[in-house]
Amino acid sequence: MARGEQQRGDRRDRRDRNAPEERVDSEIVEKLVHINRVAATVKGGRRFSFAALMVVGDQKGRVGFGHGKAREVPEAIRKATEEAKKSMIRVPLRESRTLHHDGAGRWGAGKIMMRSAPAGTGIIAGGPMRAVLETLGVQDVVAKSMGSSNPYNMVRATFEALKVQASPRQVASKRGKKVSDIVGRRTDGASEAAEA
Repeated sequence: MARGEQQRGDRRDRRDRNAPEERVDSEIVEKLVHINRVAATVKGGRRFSFAALMVVGDQKGRVGFGHGKAREVPEAIRKATEEAKKSMIRVPLRESRTLHHDGAGRWGAGKIMMRSAPAGTGIIAGGPMRAVLETLGVQDVVAKSMGSSNPYNMVRATFEALKVQASPRQVASKRGKKVSDIVGRRTDGASEAAEA
């Protein structure tokens, strides 16, 4: 291989390392969010192993994440994917494109905020949060990370925010009311809180 071709290959590897890797497996989208090389110092030197963080979802309101460790990268990814598929949660989406309401999540030092957005906004979110929201099937959302940039904490904080999402139908059934009572069309512009 020529020297120039090798340099181009190295550059491509470097550029793609931070971008989430995407694989589609029978309607389930798998994204590799982060891969970490861990070295354990043993008697004969260093022993390397890999830790992978995967996010999977069906892009229709179900999403999960998993963490896997192994001596080889493909095995770590396989373990993380299996764990992610087992831990999938269902999140209600408004019009199958955005969240029903704003939400915030926190895990350790990771703090995130998410807001529903009008059609055409797109996914305004960074790194690990974007991977979670894309595999979930959200098309319009504004999200912000205000704490740690650690991908594990960011993904877990995102899941904490998604777990508290509730549709008007769920809220109505909890309160024993009709959906029309919960989501009343307001004409005078006053908030429902002021009326209650």
